[in-house]
Amino acid sequence: MPKLLIVGYGKMGRMVDGMAADHGFEVVGRVDVDRDEWNDADVAVDFTTAGAVQANFHRYIDRRLPVVIGTTGLGEHARELQSRAAASGLGVVAAPNFSIGVNIFQMVVEETARMMMAHPQYGAWIHEAHHSAKRDAPSGTALLLRDAMVEAGFTRPIDISATRAGAIPGIHTIGFDGPSDTIELTHTARDRRGFAAGALLAARWVQGRTGWYTMQDVLKGTS
Repeated sequence: MPKLLIVGYGKMGRMVDGMAADHGFEVVGRVDVDRDEWNDADVAVDFTTAGAVQANFHRYIDRRLPVVIGTTGLGEHARELQSRAAASGLGVVAAPNFSIGVNIFQMVVEETARMMMAHPQYGAWIHEAHHSAKRDAPSGTALLLRDAMVEAGFTRPIDISATRAGAIPGIHTIGFDGPSDTIELTHTARDRRGFAAGALLAARWVQGRTGWYTMQDVLKGTS
């Protein structure tokens, strides 16, 4: 049974902890502001903050500990971390959203954007809604979907808006509007279990690998 280290023990960390055994992992340590259980493990899952990821990254390198990073907001520091991972031969899966459904949704969005580029009468938008405590707006997933549309060849403007209210787990809608009709693609998360399940899938997949990967790589590698 692979040994799992959980770094960051907020809502997602606790969810991963609660589901780990059912996914074939033994949790051997939990790290947070009031915990320092850096025990030997086979893989780590990091749901902390961008600053904490940067501070802790040397530990993953020193221990040659593959890591799944679900923290958003790395921004310009992501490239530096990628370089450090490559130089040290570390295996990393980093994604703003580990939901299997969201990542399949991204593939659908990419293909739709590719087809819609041939029809200039359609404008595009992204709207996302999350709970009121979520820090980043727009979400990392919304930005990921926008980038996926651009990389698929969609060059027209893509308006992005965000809502923060109540306890919404996460809703992402991609829309295309033309003179006569509207197309909307929506993914709705009902709870955080889907994110935790995807992170644990990535944690199993990254063991024995080196390089910087996304959740798309994980899904394509398990299909």
